[in-house]
Amino acid sequence: MLRHKLTGLAAGATLTLAALVFTVPARAQAPSGEPIKIGLSMSLTGPLAANGKMALLGAKIWEEEVNAKGGLLGRPVKLINYDDQSNPSTVPGIYTKLLDVDRVDLVVSGYATNMVAPAMPVVMQKGKTFISLFALDVNAEFKYDKYFSMLPTGQDTRPSFTTGFFEVAAAQNPKPTTVALTAEDAEFSRNACEGARENIKKFGLKTVYDKTFPPGTTDFSPIIRALQAANADLVVVCSYPLSSVGIVLAANELGLKPKMLGGAMVGLQATVFKDKLKSKLNGIVNYETWVPSEKMMAPAAAFFKAYQERAKAEGVDPLGYYLGGWGYAYLQVLGNAIAGAKSIDDDKLADYLRANEFKTIMGNVRFGKNGEWTTSGMMQVQYHGLTDAANLETWRGMSYQTVLTPSEYKTGDVIYPYEKAK
Repeated sequence: MLRHKLTGLAAGATLTLAALVFTVPARAQAPSGEPIKIGLSMSLTGPLAANGKMALLGAKIWEEEVNAKGGLLGRPVKLINYDDQSNPSTVPGIYTKLLDVDRVDLVVSGYATNMVAPAMPVVMQKGKTFISLFALDVNAEFKYDKYFSMLPTGQDTRPSFTTGFFEVAAAQNPKPTTVALTAEDAEFSRNACEGARENIKKFGLKTVYDKTFPPGTTDFSPIIRALQAANADLVVVCSYPLSSVGIVLAANELGLKPKMLGGAMVGLQATVFKDKLKSKLNGIVNYETWVPSEKMMAPAAAFFKAYQERAKAEGVDPLGYYLGGWGYAYLQVLGNAIAGAKSIDDDKLADYLRANEFKTIMGNVRFGKNGEWTTSGMMQVQYHGLTDAANLETWRGMSYQTVLTPSEYKTGDVIYPYEKAK
């Protein structure tokens, strides 16, 4: 079942049910005893902080609401987190401290592929069930049977970030024939561009440029000029937030004009970066995991209301659309597993996670091989019609973005070629 699919409920009824999730029962018994301690790292400083901070606020809202409703197994829950500084080298030490010094009962991951992969050897050695947040195909190498991914790639993990991009391109007449790839030399972007190469082969296209650039790159002009020289019909970019912003700025400044541009650019989903780029986003076709359409918002409306009321004071993304809801949802899955298994034993939790479907504010989740989702929910959207007067109210809705794929969530057609949307 697709994670967004709502069956048998009208939108109004769904909103009512979603609101109940956030309503404290009048006679909820206060939890007592030792808390169930859940440990995690999270990027609160460094280049991943904009996304990490909204994920942590989502997690905190889950913690507060669970405790207000009586906790889990009659015990309060307590999150213990440390800042990984967006630096993978800090992660093993954080999880060692959580497990050996803080003696947490359970662990979940921080945000992003680059932060999840270095935690894996530690959690595997300790035999801990591990739910990750937005980690692309991390378990392909480890094949750890207690790993579960909160990223809606489905079983076709690496290609999923660009499959919709190539589907849209293949539907054009005449069809584009050549592709240029540029990827940040980091685990996520390498994985995503490996998936793009699979899609290039699948769709019968020709690669005319395929190079990586180092993390921390600040001058993207040479990369854009090389892409211009390659003169590909399609330019696919696989990158983390600061690089994504730098590439968009340089592409606009130097006039890069392929027929399609985008693919797997992390960061463009966050309000802070949309607000920086504004009209420079026009024409880009890029992945998304969730958008505030009426259908998708229905089960999550009460959460986002709570999140947005607290966002300013917390100094985080004011909308929380990219990671706020997912920060709540991955702990919602863990909480539901604890309640369902009636245990915090890692083996029992892993068995329950493998055997059951989970309803979350972000949609329904069922885990399959390697702990990945059984069904993909990845989307491709195109930004359009933006001016430099765009503001928070613009980003709150759907007026500036069209869902192109998958077909069941499509809201319009691509503006093609890229230059026509500029």
